[in-house]
Parts: sequence; structure tokens; C-alpha cells
Amino acid sequence: MLQPSLENYVETDNSESLTVEQAIANLKGNDQGLRYYAAWWLGKFRVREPLAIDALIAALEDQDNQTELGGYPLRRNAARALGKLGDHRAVPALIDCLDCPDFYVREAAVQSLAMLEDRTCIPKLIKLLDGGLEAAQPIPGCPHLAQPYNAVIEALGDLGVTEAIDLIELFLEHPNELEQYAAARAMYQLTQNPTYAERLIKALSAYQVQLRRAALSDLGAIGYLPAADAIAKTWAENSLRLIALKGILEHYLENHPTDSCYLSETAIKIMNLMDGLL
Repeated sequence: MLQPSLENYVETDNSESLTVEQAIANLKGNDQGLRYYAAWWLGKFRVREPLAIDALIAALEDQDNQTELGGYPLRRNAARALGKLGDHRAVPALIDCLDCPDFYVREAAVQSLAMLEDRTCIPKLIKLLDGGLEAAQPIPGCPHLAQPYNAVIEALGDLGVTEAIDLIELFLEHPNELEQYAAARAMYQLTQNPTYAERLIKALSAYQVQLRRAALSDLGAIGYLPAADAIAKTWAENSLRLIALKGILEHYLENHPTDSCYLSETAIKIMNLMDGLL
């Protein structure tokens, strides 16, 4: 059992507080609202206690917290939290979630598996692309596609799954822009062909703000340096532009290590772009 201590006490953003022990107890309890919140809280505050991991893994099989439409909100929060906590014990259970009837549980599991960088999930991720574009068409009256294709494609790109290139390339012609962007992002990661990254730069001029936001996120994720100026000028929230530029700066520094007392002109330029948004 966890011993209460200052280390187990965390103050939340709304000035409410929990101890780690209380959050784990709530997650195992019967109050569905408290369970849902506890799963989010454990992920938000990166609680890596083994008992917390165990409770979150168990929550992935929860049958009680279910909506009238058949969704599993607690499972969704647990899956998201486990991706943030970095414990690979969660991988088998997250892979099992890829068969869950709840689309959003599958999406959260895909995203968390990508964060955990565990390659044992690759065959199952590739299988989610079965049927290609024909299976991935919009469903009338449904807010999402048959599978979380966007998340799957991004995960395959992040994991460097070059054997999926032919499958991913098909989605460059998908009718939904977000799937196109995910495919362009992954194709750049897997081939380093700048043509795909340039498609994302063009997307920064999209009419809809949610598309511009998605393109910002994708460019930051791939660290495409030539996009820096365009990112700084994009009509979107400063916070999102800063996050994208931060991704580019981190990618650049990772691939161009320098003396700790010296910054290259390129790094300084990116930092100046970021300063201009503050």
C-alpha cells in the first residue's frame, strides 16, 4: 500500500487536490465519475507508481463505465494515461484494445502505443489499414471513419515502419484532409522526400482553422526546418505555432549537436521566431 507523503500529494489546476493513494482508490471504486477523473489525473500528473499502472491496465477491461451508445469513457482515459506513463507492461493490454468496439478506445490505444515506441504492435497497426481507401471512406451519419486511420498512419510513421509505405501512400488521396496530412507526415518520415513535407506547408494556408492546426502539429512532429518561417506566419494560435517551432528546434538540435556554449545561426533564427510569438 502506498504511504501518504508530500511526494504523493499533487495540486490540480482547479485548486482541488488528490493524493496518489486517493486517485488509485477512486479508480478502483464504484463511483464512475471519480473513476473517470482518476484515470485522467494519474496520466496528467505522470504518476508512475506500479499500483497506478496496474489499476489503469485493469481499467482497460472495464465493463461498467459505458455510455448508452456503447462507448467506454473510462477505458479511453486509461488508454491515454498509459501512453504518458511510459511503462511497457501496458503494451499487451493496449494491443488488445485495438479490437475494442469503441472507436475512441482504439484511437487512444494507437496513440499510446506510438508514445511507448513498442514495435510489437506493428502487425496489428498495419492490419487496421486492411481494405485501404475503399474501407476508409466516410460513413454517412457517423462522426468518424471505420478505424482511427489518422492515428494509425501517424503511429506507423513515428515507428519508422517502412514496410507500410505502400499502404500509407494510398491515403494521400483520401477525401478527408486530415487523413491526407497524416499520410504526408508519415511518408516524409519514412522516405525523407521533401515533397510530402511541402504538402503540409501548403496546408498552413487552408481555409479551416482546424486544418491549419493539424498541419502545424504535423510539421512540428517531423521537425521540417524549411517550414519554420511559414509556421511563424500561420493564422493560428500562438501557442500552437510555438509548439510546432519547438518541435523543429528540438529536431534540429538533436541532429546537429553543438557545444553547449554555442548556438548555430539556424538555431538562433528558430528561437527568434519563437520569441516573436511571445
